[in-house]
Amino acid sequence: MNLRLATRRSALALAQARAFARTLEAAHAGLAVDELHVVTSGDKTQDKPLVDIGGKGLFIKEIEEALLEEKADFAVHSIKDVPAEIAPSLVIACIPRREDPRDVLVSRSGAGLLELPTGARVGTSSLRRAVSLGAVRPDLVYAPVRGNVDTRLRRVEEGAYDAIVLAYAGMRRLGIADRATEVLSPELSLPAIGQGALGIECRAVDERVAAILGALADAETTITVTAERAVMAAVHGNCRVPIAAYGVREGDTLWLRGLHANPDGSALRRAERRAPWPKDAAEAARLGADLGAELR
Repeated sequence: MNLRLATRRSALALAQARAFARTLEAAHAGLAVDELHVVTSGDKTQDKPLVDIGGKGLFIKEIEEALLEEKADFAVHSIKDVPAEIAPSLVIACIPRREDPRDVLVSRSGAGLLELPTGARVGTSSLRRAVSLGAVRPDLVYAPVRGNVDTRLRRVEEGAYDAIVLAYAGMRRLGIADRATEVLSPELSLPAIGQGALGIECRAVDERVAAILGALADAETTITVTAERAVMAAVHGNCRVPIAAYGVREGDTLWLRGLHANPDGSALRRAERRAPWPKDAAEAARLGADLGAELR
């Protein structure tokens, strides 16, 4: 049996898509996965902030169209790029085991966040990161930066920025985690909703494909990411609003933390919940919705 995988063609997108495909093939004898490379609207426009061109949903729009037009059978997304609501004819069939969800700082001098000099220019296009780090280091300059991971790292090396902030998961998947200057704790930079996790999407009517994909779902990651995404839905979150949520299992407890602020970074609010580990995704979603309502 052959399945067609739709993915962006950046180095990171291909690395995570191919890793999932190889695991899928290993789990199902006789299965072969072919690739369909898709250039998304978010990839085409690199000279403007995401908030000015429509948000993170632009990284999946054309991929979802490929699914709906049956050019592909499933897609591999960074689930932090997937809006709270997707087309009713599509479904997230699998959330595999999560990579490390934390942010990292990469600085030209090797200085950590607290050691950067006043006025240092830090590249990030994430309002969440700018607001979180700005609460700790309001004396730094947070400037937009776009492009793939290699492009952003090169901008630091060339001196355009003193440091940039990236997702640790992406660097690990690319095999360049050793280039991180500092791994930022969630207390310093609460991770993006779903950061480090993948969302495997397919057509809702393709029950056989969904079953094949679902075999690789990780129960713990599914619970935590579902709770985080429910926070996003409750606050009507998008890339125009600083928002974060991070769930982690502690024994038989789910610890869910959230952050929300106005678009200009003012009125920063934090909240958290500790609750018995949810028995299913629906219960996790209710916990996330409750936290989101408090933040809103």
